Amino acid sequence: MIVTLVISAEVAFWVVLALGLATRYLLRWRRVSTVLLVGLPVIDLVLFLLTLFDLRGGATASWTHALAASYLGFSVGYGPSVVRWADAHFLHRFGGGPKPLPAPKYGAGRSRHEWRICRRTLVSVAITLTLITVLRLLSDAPGTAVFDQWYWKLGIAAVVNTVVAVCYMVWPKEPPAGAVVEDGRITGWRIPERSDR
Repeated sequence: MIVTLVISAEVAFWVVLALGLATRYLLRWRRVSTVLLVGLPVIDLVLFLLTLFDLRGGATASWTHALAASYLGFSVGYGPSVVRWADAHFLHRFGGGPKPLPAPKYGAGRSRHEWRICRRTLVSVAITLTLITVLRLLSDAPGTAVFDQWYWKLGIAAVVNTVVAVCYMVWPKEPPAGAVVEDGRITGWRIPERSDR
C-alpha cells in the first residue's frame, strides 16, 4: 500500500504544481495559484501521516516507509527551489518572461550555488531523519531496524554535499581564458588585441 501512496503523492505533487502555474499564468488566478503552490507540502504531510497510521496498524516496517518520510523532508528542503525553477520556466514558456539563467559554473558564484544546494540537503536530511525517528518512536511495528541504513545513507549524502561546497569555496573553478564572467556565468568573450607590426 505504501508504494502506491508514494507513487500517488509523486504524481499529485507535479499535477498540483502544474495546476498552480497554469492558474497563475494562463488563467491569471493568482490567489488560487498561491493556495495550490503553498499547499504542495500538504501532499507529503498526508503521505507521512498515512505511513505512520500504516505502521501503527501493524504493518512491518520497510524502506518504503522511510521513503515516504523522505518525501516530506525533500518537500521542505528543496520544495521552494523546485517551485521557483518551475515558475521561471513556465513564465518564460507561457508568460513571455525572460529565459531562466543557467546555474553558475565558475568562481564565487558557483561556490554560493553549491552552498545553497548544501543547505537544502542538510535541511532535507535533518527533517527526514527526524521523521524516521518519529516513526520508530510512535509505532510498535516490527522491523524498524531497516531504518538504520537511512541514517547512514542520508548522513553520507550530507557529508558529500558539504565537502563539495567546501571544495568549490577553497578551489573555485576558473573560467576559460578570455571569458567574461558575471555571477559565475559566462556572458561574453574578450576579443584579443591585435598587435601592429
